[in-house]
Amino acid sequence: MSDEKITIDDVAKALGISKTTVSRAISGKGRIGNDTKAKVMEFIEKHNYRPNVMARALAQQRTFNIGVVWPDDYNAVDLPFFQRCMIGMSEVTSDYGYDIVVSLIAGDDITGLRRIVENHKVDGVILTRTMVNDIPAAYLKESGIPFVAVGSSDDPDIITVDNDNFDACKELTSVLLAKGLRKLALIGGSTNHIITRTRYQGFAAAFEDLRLSVDQNLVCLDVDSNVKVGSIIKELLRKNIDGIICMDDNIAGEAIARCRDEHILIPQDIKIASFYNSSLLESMVPSVTSLNFNDRNLGAVAARTLLGLIDGENVHNQMLKNYEVILKESTK
Repeated sequence: MSDEKITIDDVAKALGISKTTVSRAISGKGRIGNDTKAKVMEFIEKHNYRPNVMARALAQQRTFNIGVVWPDDYNAVDLPFFQRCMIGMSEVTSDYGYDIVVSLIAGDDITGLRRIVENHKVDGVILTRTMVNDIPAAYLKESGIPFVAVGSSDDPDIITVDNDNFDACKELTSVLLAKGLRKLALIGGSTNHIITRTRYQGFAAAFEDLRLSVDQNLVCLDVDSNVKVGSIIKELLRKNIDGIICMDDNIAGEAIARCRDEHILIPQDIKIASFYNSSLLESMVPSVTSLNFNDRNLGAVAARTLLGLIDGENVHNQMLKNYEVILKESTK
């Protein structure tokens, strides 16, 4: 018998007992005599038994799976972010012998998340988005399962891992203000996403540092379609703005397209920047000033934090400073 390949079935046959009895001895659950348990544990130790995933799960009452929750309303801009985060998570979980179970959430419908938690399919969960009205996070808190959120939260009981979007957005806005731009517009997405609020706060803080006021007439949030972006751009252009900061690259691409339609030259007539840098910007003309984050590392840190939480470690919120402002043609 090869020690490295023995299974619960092998242990059961060698000792003349059932697999259920072996499982009970390993896990400590269920009724089993002390002599039988001692016999199983002695056999395991003698043969340097290394349990497979199922056996380890029985022994430690674990599934060796973690759940990763994706919102199903992600668009072309969000997808690379989730993919890079997932790569970072996978690199860490595979080293720990864990697998990932992906669960999609449609709006406020957390049926899939409930299913994997209540059926004990995962040992912990990573949320890839934080919300102002955060139904998934509230459910996970109530369930008692370990979880970590990628993003920021006002709830001190939620462990979060996030890029420093506040400082990054503040720095990029400060660069544009230093160029003399004063009628600077901001276009962003859902205000129920905490990232939207954080980006706005960074934008406003840059103005505050220079003792300038944000013109709220130039701030357009809850922009959820290209059609809406187009109408907003036309309205902003009538207000003689000198720059636009877009909260994501999808908005930035649409803003550039609409400026081209209106024969507005970038950067000569108007400067445009984005608070996020995805593959969508790679072929953009002109090239767009943006913020670059290490999303792969973000995912890796989130996974390590969750695994530490599962192991009972004292983990803390983490704010990652790994960003850079990439200055390109759109703000020259």
